[in-house]
Amino acid sequence: MTSEHVHLEKGQSNGFANDDGIHITRTETAGSLNLSMEMFEKLYLAPANRVHGDLRKTFANPTPLPILGFLLATSPLTAALMGWGGAGGGGAATIGTYLFFGGLLQIIGAVMEWIIGNTFPFVVFGSFGAFWLAFAATLTPFYNAEGAFIASATSAAETAAGVEEFQASLSFFLFYMGLLVFMYVICSLRTNLIFVFMFFFLDVGVFLLAGGYIKASKGDLETYEKLSKAAGAMIFVTCVCGWYLLFAQLLQSVDFPLDLPVFDLSKKFKGASERKKKN
Repeated sequence: MTSEHVHLEKGQSNGFANDDGIHITRTETAGSLNLSMEMFEKLYLAPANRVHGDLRKTFANPTPLPILGFLLATSPLTAALMGWGGAGGGGAATIGTYLFFGGLLQIIGAVMEWIIGNTFPFVVFGSFGAFWLAFAATLTPFYNAEGAFIASATSAAETAAGVEEFQASLSFFLFYMGLLVFMYVICSLRTNLIFVFMFFFLDVGVFLLAGGYIKASKGDLETYEKLSKAAGAMIFVTCVCGWYLLFAQLLQSVDFPLDLPVFDLSKKFKGASERKKKN
């Protein structure tokens, strides 16, 4: 009988034979305990930290799942914002994608990040999951978000004024979302360059979209269209970076013999605790 090797996720030990004489060995992979700081940051998108217990050895790495959810919700929206292939409508055609990929998968991922003690990814994925659920609800007629502003309108002028009021109100939500993403840009400097690029271009895109809604609320639809397309382009760059990061993580998860670099920054931007130790 030929020799067969079984690679397990945890630990490393000397080989042993089972009852059939098959030689079984345990080897360390990306999921094992001993990870370099660079590898940890690549897998979990957070600087290495110590947590109580062995939950990271017990559960699978949840990080690729919410990234996937973010990308499959965001990528079609960028096409709608830029008007590719006749797409449009502010992304209303993919409400279901926002709910189940952008919302559900990211909330699940956030909970799993919380369980294994990864605070930064937990907050990021939880906030974006909530964003997509809120955005989907805003676009869903059942919730009557825009209708509440035009319900009492009795003329075309009053209807237009109500729509403009709705757009102005929505712009503030996008503005504060942009402020939150700016905080993520700063915090991501302790992770890797690809993650930083994702947040940076996303932040620019969100602020451009907020500006577009402000212009729309003032009746300047031409500028609104230009800002929406620019926002779509910036967020598209975010998605390109995100697809690259997801692919890098998936390759790492199966120990594929191709290592895509994400350009670790945790050594360049050392943490406060590391600096105190040196002093």
